[in-house]
Amino acid sequence: MRRIAAGLVGLAALMGAGGAMAQGARPDQLAFREIYKELVETNTTLSAGSCTEAAAKMGARLKAAGFADADIHLLTPADHPKEGSLVAVLKGSNPKAGAVLLLGHLDVVEARREDWTRDPFVLVEEDGYFYGRGTADMKGLDAIWVDTLIRLKQAKTPPKRTLKMALTCGEETAEAFNGANWHVQNHRELIAADFVLNEGGGGRLKADGTRDLLSVQVGEKAAQNYKLTVTNPGGHSSRPRPDNAIYQLAEALLKVRAHVFPTMLTETTRIGFEARAKHDDAVGRALKRLLADPADLEAARVASTDVNVNSILHTNCVTTRLDAGHANNALPQRATAVVNCRIIPGETVEGTRETLEKVIGDPQVKVETIPPVRPIAVSPPLDPAVVGPMRALAEKHFPGVALIPSMSSGATDGRYFGPAKIPVYGVPGIFGDPDGNGAHGLNERIRVRSLYDGRDYLFDLVKVYVGAK
Repeated sequence: MRRIAAGLVGLAALMGAGGAMAQGARPDQLAFREIYKELVETNTTLSAGSCTEAAAKMGARLKAAGFADADIHLLTPADHPKEGSLVAVLKGSNPKAGAVLLLGHLDVVEARREDWTRDPFVLVEEDGYFYGRGTADMKGLDAIWVDTLIRLKQAKTPPKRTLKMALTCGEETAEAFNGANWHVQNHRELIAADFVLNEGGGGRLKADGTRDLLSVQVGEKAAQNYKLTVTNPGGHSSRPRPDNAIYQLAEALLKVRAHVFPTMLTETTRIGFEARAKHDDAVGRALKRLLADPADLEAARVASTDVNVNSILHTNCVTTRLDAGHANNALPQRATAVVNCRIIPGETVEGTRETLEKVIGDPQVKVETIPPVRPIAVSPPLDPAVVGPMRALAEKHFPGVALIPSMSSGATDGRYFGPAKIPVYGVPGIFGDPDGNGAHGLNERIRVRSLYDGRDYLFDLVKVYVGAK
């Protein structure tokens, strides 16, 4: 879930202005485009798609590029035949140098053809954009990882450090199955690395389309769902009674909507908010006050009017699903809702559930934590050996654009690597539109030039990490 839905400091994977049409692309970009096209046009939704098919296609590309069968691992859980994954290994010349893991998810959010302007599973290049489900979240980065392995494999000199890639399934529907978690629990040696490069970072455009900021993700909020339930004897609709399950649930949800969790500043968000506070506008001035006094409720209210700031200022809970009643002519016997919470580091899943109960203040509204309870992401250190090359190459590829650490408001598969004590960084490099590029929504898109520019930056970055020429 990419993260494209990140906060101002937890930036989405965003992109730069301009657009290069296919006919103006370099030969190496056209080769990359074919990988990208194959991924986008392979349906990997939970309902009708197959990550296993997409993983096999990428494995075939690696084999054609010279990878040995022993270095291509197509893994599929027996009870999830369509949710397979691909792990590939490019061995370094120095076995003592450790490894770097490129992580991506193959699955995408559902997309209905009747709702979209274009077929969501056909890559369309139009007016400087690539359109299609997964173009931004996150098959562009998946294609960059595959392309990077192929280019390094075909180089004359192998890298000094081992490079691994894991393309897994289930990031968007972790409640059904999550491949990254499955690998950490069952194939840890295969994906072991000194650090992981993942989605979650990116860049942001200004309103005029020029590049504003780059972000490296060094932390994320925890996603957790809660089920609210009200039950009632019900009865005939001709004999209404005051204790209606739907009304009772609706009142509880309005209380959830009105509640504002307290401001929680982390080391990462402080750095980002300090940058945003330099803007001489209402939000910038409010953030300046809030940095001095996190308990300033009025400053928090004004700062939260920026949806990006609000998304990482504190824990957020929002109702996402409703289900009630059993017949048009009957009083409801049951009403349920799902509340999705994005929990800020420092708070807990159970503590958030208790807060919801307290806010609702009605013992007849049952609040349950919906499994699975996901691990809380561990924020990695701002390691100069990792962040330094990101900053140096950003100066080369995107001169004058500041690089800042970020905390993502959206969850990624990075959270599953905490138990393995492997730090995860969301990479910068791909800039995007302020509206989030339609990720998880209709007519998802990404600018052609942005994807190509991000590919160039990320290839150079990986080369530095693995000591490739």
